[in-house]
Amino acid sequence: MPAADEESPGGSRTLEPRRRGREAALQILYQWEVGRTPIDEAVETYWLLDAEKPPEDVRRFAVSLALGTVADLQRIDGILAGSAENWRVTRMAVVDRLILRMAVHEFLDERDTPRAVVINEALELARTFSGDQSVAFVNGVLDAIRRKLNDDAAGT
Repeated sequence: MPAADEESPGGSRTLEPRRRGREAALQILYQWEVGRTPIDEAVETYWLLDAEKPPEDVRRFAVSLALGTVADLQRIDGILAGSAENWRVTRMAVVDRLILRMAVHEFLDERDTPRAVVINEALELARTFSGDQSVAFVNGVLDAIRRKLNDDAAGT
């Protein structure tokens, strides 16, 4: 579990609901990508095996994030391909690629969450599930995408 976890009085770890949802979505997407499992099956299997049984709002957010990422994959991968210099999307490390895909989905479709927050959450996922080089890579790609989306919104 990430260092950002806090010990609750009963000794179990807790996370902010949206962070927990992002972690769950990443794990669902990993099962989908690596296991070549249909996304609906990956969602169902993940929750069956999750011993913590998170609250419904965490589950809803995680499922929405995973399904939305897969549903918009072509557009998301096009954005990634245009922003990750010298990297083909298929050649990125699996976890990095999935973190980037989820973050781009949030940029595009979860507009209530500020883009800086999405980037920070993606960096926490990279720290937890990947490595130091991944943190820098994810940060660079997402910052480039954020700037491009902001420029597009401003009409420049």
